[in-house]
Amino acid sequence: MYFVNGFQYYAMKFLLKLIFVLLSIVGILLIVGLFVDGKYTISRSIEVERPQQEVFEYITYLENQQAYSVWYKMDPAIQMSSSGTDGTVGFISRWSSKMEDVGKGEQEITKIIDGVGIDTEIRFKKPMEITSQASIRTRTLSNSRTTVTWTFSGETPYPFNLTALFMDMDEEIGPDLEKGLKNAKIILESQNK
Repeated sequence: MYFVNGFQYYAMKFLLKLIFVLLSIVGILLIVGLFVDGKYTISRSIEVERPQQEVFEYITYLENQQAYSVWYKMDPAIQMSSSGTDGTVGFISRWSSKMEDVGKGEQEITKIIDGVGIDTEIRFKKPMEITSQASIRTRTLSNSRTTVTWTFSGETPYPFNLTALFMDMDEEIGPDLEKGLKNAKIILESQNK
């Protein structure tokens, strides 16, 4: 009987120490999170053999992203809806997917710079609520060559900003922006010249 009680005592003592250590680690991480910058900006560019105005007109329409953005291509069963007039400020494109990498959210055109590009706000609903900003800009290189730059920026909220210690957002999102720009280049350059 003494052995059982002694074992229970030491087991309980060990368990309490383990809980204390785990709570201490969580506490330290939460304190560290107060000092971790969760802001990020990712930008990629590509040259397209098309006039700037033509490229601008294509990128202004959010529905065209369904043809070139890799995020739309991840889930063939993605459900899409929209409100407003595409290519104008206030247009909202919504998506919903059962795939966690795609999730659920909406993108709204917040600004159009005539002949240059657009700004959008992306509001992710699932798997996590977060708001990001995106912009696509065009710049003339010659009569038939244009640089397209796609920029994605935002801030991971506390305490999720701790992921910035272990994950490089540029490495996570940058390749998707590159693939999307390459897809847009193929589409634009294959159109009738």
